[in-house]
Amino acid sequence: MTTDMTALRLYFPISARAQATRFWHRLSAPALAHHLINAARRSGIQQAVLHSIQSGYLKGERLTHHHPEVTSMRHPQCVELIDSESALRKFLHDHAAELHKVRAVLLKCEIPLVPNGQPG
Repeated sequence: MTTDMTALRLYFPISARAQATRFWHRLSAPALAHHLINAARRSGIQQAVLHSIQSGYLKGERLTHHHPEVTSMRHPQCVELIDSESALRKFLHDHAAELHKVRAVLLKCEIPLVPNGQPG
């Protein structure tokens, strides 16, 4: 028996902002990570996590390291969403305008669910 669990990882720079949707957003648009997590919750996605990245780089960028006082605006962030593949593909489709500069990686997670002591 397998599950239909899939992970969608969204990679983008820490400086990425969501589109302005309200008057106050025109002054300071919300961080893309925060916006995506809220959008996932409203869309009914089962799980959303913002990963803390200590060190890394995005395609075409220089290696950066996280520092509590000074972080490069190009430092990578990763939002991970977990749900069925169809729900995640729908989320990608519904938010395509906001994700045009985001690198998305879809990971199929097929894990047999066998209680302890029972043969597989």
